[in-house]
Amino acid sequence: MASSLQPAYTPVQARYTLQRTPQQQPQAPPQPPPQPQPQSSAPKAAWKPEVRDWVQRAFAPENAIQGISDLEWRDFLLTFLPKVQASGEIDTINWNTYPTPQQLIVAERQQAAYAQRATPTNMNAYSSHSLSIDPSKKRKSADLDVPDNEPVTPPWKKNKRGLEDRITSKSKTQEKKQKKAKAFQNDMAHAKSNEALERRRQRFGHISPDPSPVRSRDDSPAENPTGPVVGTCQKLEKNYFRLTSAPKAEEVRPLPVLEEMFVLLRKKWKTEHKYSYACDQFKSLRQDLTVQHIKNEFTVRVYEAHARIALEIGDLGEYNQCQTQLRALYRLGLSGRRDEFTAYRILYFIYTCNRTDMNDVLADLTTAEKRMESVAHALQVRAALASGNYIKFFRLFQQTPYLGAYLLDMIVARERLAALSTICRS
Repeated sequence: MASSLQPAYTPVQARYTLQRTPQQQPQAPPQPPPQPQPQSSAPKAAWKPEVRDWVQRAFAPENAIQGISDLEWRDFLLTFLPKVQASGEIDTINWNTYPTPQQLIVAERQQAAYAQRATPTNMNAYSSHSLSIDPSKKRKSADLDVPDNEPVTPPWKKNKRGLEDRITSKSKTQEKKQKKAKAFQNDMAHAKSNEALERRRQRFGHISPDPSPVRSRDDSPAENPTGPVVGTCQKLEKNYFRLTSAPKAEEVRPLPVLEEMFVLLRKKWKTEHKYSYACDQFKSLRQDLTVQHIKNEFTVRVYEAHARIALEIGDLGEYNQCQTQLRALYRLGLSGRRDEFTAYRILYFIYTCNRTDMNDVLADLTTAEKRMESVAHALQVRAALASGNYIKFFRLFQQTPYLGAYLLDMIVARERLAALSTICRS
């Protein structure tokens, strides 16, 4: 009877794991069929090792340029590389010597600054002020082609004309300036061709961190351990190309050919007045003189002529290269317009506010040089600005000798604002 009794509990099998049985697992909702992933229509560009090395050079800290942020040159890279690849020039460019993106941005800014400075509005900006020098009285580079032993007479002292003639001459001169400015703009637009742009980029390819005081960086030839080259080329006109290897004698013009080309170049400048052509030919002349180690009075005349033309146009970059070379040539005892370009050097450092170089120039001046008319005028301008005597400065502005008025044109707006500020404070 005891075996027929039922237990008071329901036996349950013990669980040893947390895994559910197939009956206990919930049913998963039906999943939609997988969608095909869109594939990129264009594969990623595989850059050559030379291009990768060129991009890597841009990230190097020593290639950074002040005023150009990392974001700016990186955005330039994103547009530049696809453009070069689409044009097919990526295989023709020598990436080992190609300028970095920072240097390309600097070159574009300089070209934009030159084009803006050459507009008729900027060229006649100071003519509207009552204290500006009359354009008919301002010196031209062609007015200074006289022997060294003859005094230079200002053009407004040569001809004593009436008021009516001077007013008519002034209007004609302004029209000529506008025509020259338009012609200069056309030359700059023509220089934007692929060949000219490539030459300009190559010019910024190798920048020496410590340029020599005797050679400017664009005139420096490649290393030539065998000594100077003796040119044999008889062609007068030759375009400027930056040297990337040792110069060849058949591509360099000898001294007689260079002298003949210099005469032809000055005539073309007086008649045609095309700065892009004249600057290219002058740089080619300077390069041939440098590779042949020619340092004589003819070399001084070439650099002086190029400096005057660059000063008249407002190309301070080329002018500064020429004045650096002239300072070294004058120290060799070569004759030239030393008083004229010493005055330009003082006015240039006033414009750039370079006190260190200004002190060096003042320390090198001799007593005889301080008594020269142009140097004495530049020193008076410096003294007037240092003492805040703006009345004397504007009087000296009307009496500027040679081509110093082109440098003072860049200073007078700044000093006029400073004078108005002083008047308002008083």
